[in-house]
Amino acid sequence: MEGGGPAVRRRSRSASARKRSRDRAQSRSACSPPARKRPSSGAGEEPQPAPSSPEYNNDSEEDMFGDYDSFSGNDSLLAQVDNMEQECIQSIDLTSCTKNMEDKATVEPAFGYLQLQNAKSKELIFSAAGNITGFRTEEENHLRITSEQENRTLEPGDCFLDDLPSSQLLCFEEMNKTSVDSRKSSGTKESANDMNSCLDKMLNQSSCHHNAEHTKINNELSLSTSSNLSKRKSLKDHLKNTMTGNAKAQTPQVSRTKQLKEAVLSEEICVAKKTIETSSVDIGPFYGLPSKVKDLLVQFRGIEKLYEWQHTCLTLESLQQRKNLIYSLPTSGGKTLVAEILILQELLCRQKDVLMVLPYVAIVQEKVWALSSFGIELGFLVEEYAGSKGRFPPIKRRMKKSLYIATIEKGHSLVNSLIETGRIGDLGLVVVDELHMLGEGSRGATLEMILAKILYTSKTTQIIGMSATLNNVGDLQQFLQAEYYTNNFRPVELKEYVKIQDSIYEVDNKAENGLTFSRLLNFKYSSNLQKMDPDHLIALVTEVIPNYSCLVFCPTKKNCENVAEMICKYLNKNHRENEKQDLIKDLKNIGKGSLCPVLKRTIPFGIAYHHSGLTSDERKRIEEAYSAGVLCLLTCTSTLAAGVNLPARRVILRAPYVATEFLKKNQYKQMIGRAGRAGIDSAGESILIVQEKDKHLVRDLVNSPLENCYSNLFLEFTKGIQSLLLSLVGLKIARNPEEIYHFMCGTLFGVQQQFLSKEKSLSAITREALGCLIEKGLLKGKMTSEKEQKSQSNLEITQLGQATYKGSIDLAYCDALYRDLKKGLEGLVLESCLHLLYLTTPYDMTYHCRPDWMIYFRQFSQLNSVEQKVAAIVGVPESFITKKASGQAIKKDVDNCVINRLYLSFVLYALLKETNIWNVSEKFNMSRGYVQNLLNSAASFSSCMLHFCEELEEFWVYKALLTELTKRLTYCVKAELIPLMEVAGVLESRAKQLYDSGYKTLAHLANADPETLVKMIEHLSRHQARQIVSSAKMLLREKAEALQEEVEELLKVPTDTPEGLLTTLP
Repeated sequence: MEGGGPAVRRRSRSASARKRSRDRAQSRSACSPPARKRPSSGAGEEPQPAPSSPEYNNDSEEDMFGDYDSFSGNDSLLAQVDNMEQECIQSIDLTSCTKNMEDKATVEPAFGYLQLQNAKSKELIFSAAGNITGFRTEEENHLRITSEQENRTLEPGDCFLDDLPSSQLLCFEEMNKTSVDSRKSSGTKESANDMNSCLDKMLNQSSCHHNAEHTKINNELSLSTSSNLSKRKSLKDHLKNTMTGNAKAQTPQVSRTKQLKEAVLSEEICVAKKTIETSSVDIGPFYGLPSKVKDLLVQFRGIEKLYEWQHTCLTLESLQQRKNLIYSLPTSGGKTLVAEILILQELLCRQKDVLMVLPYVAIVQEKVWALSSFGIELGFLVEEYAGSKGRFPPIKRRMKKSLYIATIEKGHSLVNSLIETGRIGDLGLVVVDELHMLGEGSRGATLEMILAKILYTSKTTQIIGMSATLNNVGDLQQFLQAEYYTNNFRPVELKEYVKIQDSIYEVDNKAENGLTFSRLLNFKYSSNLQKMDPDHLIALVTEVIPNYSCLVFCPTKKNCENVAEMICKYLNKNHRENEKQDLIKDLKNIGKGSLCPVLKRTIPFGIAYHHSGLTSDERKRIEEAYSAGVLCLLTCTSTLAAGVNLPARRVILRAPYVATEFLKKNQYKQMIGRAGRAGIDSAGESILIVQEKDKHLVRDLVNSPLENCYSNLFLEFTKGIQSLLLSLVGLKIARNPEEIYHFMCGTLFGVQQQFLSKEKSLSAITREALGCLIEKGLLKGKMTSEKEQKSQSNLEITQLGQATYKGSIDLAYCDALYRDLKKGLEGLVLESCLHLLYLTTPYDMTYHCRPDWMIYFRQFSQLNSVEQKVAAIVGVPESFITKKASGQAIKKDVDNCVINRLYLSFVLYALLKETNIWNVSEKFNMSRGYVQNLLNSAASFSSCMLHFCEELEEFWVYKALLTELTKRLTYCVKAELIPLMEVAGVLESRAKQLYDSGYKTLAHLANADPETLVKMIEHLSRHQARQIVSSAKMLLREKAEALQEEVEELLKVPTDTPEGLLTTLP
């Protein structure tokens, strides 16, 4: 990555070079100790302390025999050992005649031979003999001849120890230290025995990492040497036997290359950690990260270098000082990569958990899928918090750090649980993608709550926000206390055009009206074709397809399907025919034999539609086919612009509308941002089709600034400010009106209050919201007037309030939910799951439901007696449905919410019985996408209800029931497929393929070979196979870590146990 900072500095030398440099130990002693292989506890662990003795080069990854194929192949080494031993024996014989020599220094000359004589050597490794001479006696003179002979025999360059592998040298060093310590407290006779013991220790330690059989050989050798010196067994034989055992011992099943890489990675993480902790401008090997991250980016993403703006952003002084940051660039500019590098810095170097907040479930799953590979390689966990998935509070990991990837709603619950358990400080970094969503309804209000709570409760948590469409950045900076970075960089140039009748104009800010004439459309239309295609879509599309890709954004879902069918009528089938047939076959399998007739007609021409009416499996398969080039044109709604990244050479906006609302500038920028594929296209084009009546509106659109981002806390009263204040009291963040007002001043609403509510002050709005909460029975306490604030008492949360905020229940429905659950206790029907499904049907979906009364009546008449009893309990009489179906007038008032909710529960009931979305959607005349959305919403609401019931003791019976129901709603498949569908990115159709191929459990999938998967699973690319395996490994590790944490928690000694009651372990 040429633009991405300095090259990674690696420390690698050949084995022979290392051996030649061992004589430079004195100079190396000031350097860092060699990198040690990290335990499985995770990256970034503190390095082991350096030994107090002089340091030597310990190339622990080097083979014991260095460059030698075998010790027996080097006669000179064993010859030197043999000669030295003979001279040792002669010296012992000379001294044996001297009285008391056996009690003092019998083996002194022998050890003298083992002194390391290198001129540039380290401290004497075998200095035991030299130090034994400290016990000087009258007989010492007899040894002088031997010592002189030794000095003449071993020249510096000839010492056999210079040829030994570093693993043996390390053994000698440790043995020498032991020998020196023992001399200080032992007599002369003990010294002789110590010499033998040290010799045995040298032999034993050289093979300390081998099997038990080899250890037994060493022990026997040690006993033989110490008990019977008269046998004078050859030192050569000792070494030969020991080294033979080493050679035969089973080696670990880990490649030496992998061990070496892990050692380098461990060292670089330690260096990076120190660099970041000192906030130094020096960014280390790769922006404070080990060079392995750079290699993984090439391997997994194909990214070999960063853009210049990315390098500039990553080296900002504000980031070095851990200040909050907002950065904004056009779509496709590479914003996400910067965030991912910052995430890895936090996980690996600072050893803190990270929260990444994304707008949609599909994007969360895609990101979990993409980052699991990095987690496996770098030793951190990736946890999904979306839909009904996620644990509150998250498991506290002792060894590894976690990356939580969450939707806005789940991210809020996660932050609440961390604050409640006092663990918000464990969160080192929060990354928010699509920061402009702060201004989008209730979800924007929830996102604002997340950020405001983090800012207030944790001064060490850094916040990074990114977006392509920000305007009033000053307000956001003030709210987040953040620096701002922006750049207009785009990897591919984008040209914007507007089409009015036959003329195409280029958007030009310098022109008077913002538009400059570019060209006329050159396409001959027949009269029939002109009627079919008055907007000349076919002409615009055929200029780029099939050689290039194209996206056509349409106002409605129905318009998407009509446009796709219209275009394919005038195209030829000349583009990857076999792959298109495979795509049709896959979609048919996904539908369990059913296939959308529109897709059946359009796919052979390389065209498909893409909108929320498709199931997630169908959308994913169509996206894969488009990315692979099998499909060259997608007709889609605006949701694709905010979802997964599917770029195109040309983007066409069918009309400047989303449904019936005129296009906003932010939406327009999101759509046209898909034009231009980095590394594929030299340029991208967007064409907005405009009618004469909308010409002036479009001129304003293309020349206007982006919309401002305003807080929704006040507009979304129950989901906004009331929900926030309830959780503040529940979490004890703020306990009285004064503290709450202080908190509110730090919100985006507090920053913008003068614009959003000119009639009321922030204090008045806060007190009004608190009054509503007390009135609803969610808080208790007395509200005093503003003049009496100094004497005010603290507010307390009620049990119902606690359950409401912990379950993330909309305050508008908490009373209704409590009443329904209470009523259910009086006569909960458990002979079928219909009653429970009714309770878990989301309230907010009932307002958009329009029952088909004939279908309703048909379903009602098919109910058995038990199910009819459920309908009667909830309050839906059969006579009402009958009259509605027959068109009769109804005098009796019936709650439409209850009527609609029961109708939707019939849909869910049919789904759980059939598990086939196609059949259910046809039975109820609903789109497949709507049915699946209902299922996902019910699963999420069921999870919220579970947390709600856990806080209210009277609802204990619901806990077990809702736990199982939530699981069934989440997957809605046969039980055997659930373990596979827990893996991120594996949907029902893929899970069925895997199960049929023999991958029946999570362990099977985690241990699968990606290449084998590609061969066995139809239409599975290598990239997808690797990601599936990585995601399965990550999930398996996460579950194993959770169990391990649970075990350690159970075995932990309680801190409050009285001292006298603790048992002492032997």
